[in-house]
Amino acid sequence: MISERVMDAATITSWMREIDVAVRAEKDHLVQLDAAIGDGDHGTNMVRGFEAVVQALDADGGSPPGKLLILAGRTLVSTVGGASGPLWGSALRSGGRVLGDQSSFEGAELVEVLAAALASVKDLGTAAVGDKTMVDALEPAVDALRTRLGQGASLDEALDAAGAAGESGMRSTIPLQARKGRASYLGERSVGHQDPGATSTALILRALQRAARAT
Repeated sequence: MISERVMDAATITSWMREIDVAVRAEKDHLVQLDAAIGDGDHGTNMVRGFEAVVQALDADGGSPPGKLLILAGRTLVSTVGGASGPLWGSALRSGGRVLGDQSSFEGAELVEVLAAALASVKDLGTAAVGDKTMVDALEPAVDALRTRLGQGASLDEALDAAGAAGESGMRSTIPLQARKGRASYLGERSVGHQDPGATSTALILRALQRAARAT
């Protein structure tokens, strides 16, 4: 039996706030990870982007959850450089379109939101699991959420499983050689470093769990 807990616009706003707090707290770590195999600006970009998202949502006049996700995605694209802005921007907009104008949603619909976000990331970044990108954290998380809800777990239990799967996927990037993005230019030198995009994705997934729990 899939969880019947209802989420709404407040859940989305809370999620974006939780992301903002999390990326601020981990900014230096994300910068260090990215400095090893990228431009070193991932933490700075994520903080800038989600600060702008929170401000945009605060200024919103009562849009439904899907529209808030679209607004968040559009804001990221316009404020964040590098790959994270377009990727997460596209992801959130795709997820928002799944919800349309409805005022609330449940666990099964959340799965579809995240599945649409994942599909968008994979399409835009042409990345798959094993390429040492955010997909390594996001895809197993979506799979875990779908599986656990289908098994009758509560939404919080399913989101905890998704968060754990995302963190496991994040750690799995350490021994991988990057095949996508700037890190791929390093070839074998990218081995031994945790992917910063997968790391921030794991943070975003745990932020979602906290936001849903507070609903």
